[in-house]
Amino acid sequence: MDVKSVEKLENNKVEMTIAVSGEEFEAAIDKVFKKQRGSIHVPGFRKGHAPRKVIEGMYGADIFYSDAVNASYPAYYEQALTQSGLDSVAYTDVTIAEMGKDGYTFKARLTVRPEVKLGTYKGVVVPAPDLTVTEEDVENELKLYVSRATRLVAVDRPAKKWDSVVIDFEGFMDGKPFEGGQADGYELELGSGSFIPGFEDKLIGAKAGDEVAVDLTFPEDYQPELAGKPVLFKVKVNEVKEKSLPEVDDEFAKDVSEFETLAEFKKDLETKAREGKEAQAKQEFEDAAIKLAVDAMEAEVPEDMVKYQADRLYNSFQQRISAQGIPFESYVEMMGMTVDALKTQANESAQELVRRELMLHAVAQAEGMSISDEELEQAYADIAAEYQMPMEQVKASVPASDICKDELDRKARQFILDHARYGDAPAGGDEGAEKPKTKKASTKKAAAKPEDTAAEPAADTEEKPKKKRAAKKADDAETGAAAEVKSEPKKKPAAKKTAKAAQTEE
Repeated sequence: MDVKSVEKLENNKVEMTIAVSGEEFEAAIDKVFKKQRGSIHVPGFRKGHAPRKVIEGMYGADIFYSDAVNASYPAYYEQALTQSGLDSVAYTDVTIAEMGKDGYTFKARLTVRPEVKLGTYKGVVVPAPDLTVTEEDVENELKLYVSRATRLVAVDRPAKKWDSVVIDFEGFMDGKPFEGGQADGYELELGSGSFIPGFEDKLIGAKAGDEVAVDLTFPEDYQPELAGKPVLFKVKVNEVKEKSLPEVDDEFAKDVSEFETLAEFKKDLETKAREGKEAQAKQEFEDAAIKLAVDAMEAEVPEDMVKYQADRLYNSFQQRISAQGIPFESYVEMMGMTVDALKTQANESAQELVRRELMLHAVAQAEGMSISDEELEQAYADIAAEYQMPMEQVKASVPASDICKDELDRKARQFILDHARYGDAPAGGDEGAEKPKTKKASTKKAAAKPEDTAAEPAADTEEKPKKKRAAKKADDAETGAAAEVKSEPKKKPAAKKTAKAAQTEE
């Protein structure tokens, strides 16, 4: 393999021209031949026993070319990246420029990591939180227990707000029932906002046995087939129920806790409320410290890098929903969302993730961080233990480069948190209000299960190691088509042929 040229283009783009020798190509062709010959039928030969020359003579000298290119160029692309010192951060376009018995040449157009100018990341100052526990906080904790002990009792009177009604209903659009608009024995709390605006209000004042016609218009942001459409719901009220609240006293405390008195119970709730505030403050401290470091950074974020991350988030989210046995299209409808809205959400999350990743990578470089062989082995061991997989299987599934990247990001994040502080202490020092102790991020949290793919529209906070993915086949050698195909950064980019692709017969 020989890197013929590396040309810098606009917008953090680089185009490499890479040549693969005839000897290297021949080895790839022979490997493909040995793999495929069992499926090729040649008259006069037992299946799988026809010599390569006979097959090439029958089907053409270039019969194995495309598959050989597809099987071999990813490794040469990786070598070229390493040799050139390039860091691909988005999809890569690969075009086969020449292909023949003397080898092949391909061009790889990739997006590289942009230059990052770090601002303050060591000694960022986070506003101190208010950890005061008020009487209202304790009462809010107590309300959870009261709510659990509350019973619903049937009453013979018109329904009021915050009552529950047991109803049968059926919805009609243009005089016809529509899918998902019918239910029997449904228990609905009036005022909960569970149904579309206006539905619950129309049932206030109804009694058991009443039949109510509810004319409404679906909201404009509802699922497409119903958005903005007028509908009629025919509702039968079967029961009206009111809440029967428990008496909050010492007996109540005994029933819902291990304490003998209400005063003791409230003291415990005060402690739990304080612990909750401290835990929330710790998370907010960490989030704020990282955000301050990101906001202080200057970088021109490549659009392709954001698109790549957004696609990962969206595709992962789609796969996770499907893995639960829910058709993705049905889920989108149930949530009153659209695919375009989810993709927009993924793009917004990707912007944040990409900027954070750029900052952490730059901090790791600025601080001279590295990952030792021992740390790499421990990271692999953590993943193997978490997913109960053999170490070698994990290593075959998750590239070491991905593990090292995650570990460097973790180290950079921890460095920022270790030097962040509350209050108005002078920059560069660690003085100020006592800050929460930050916990070392676990490799297990950062690394994806080897057979999993990437993250979802509601952005995960850690970049996951990427699984190797199978390359798409190069376009048929006979057509010379120029269909464009994308690939993962630093992974097997999908090759394409151009109309200019030259082939030489043996």
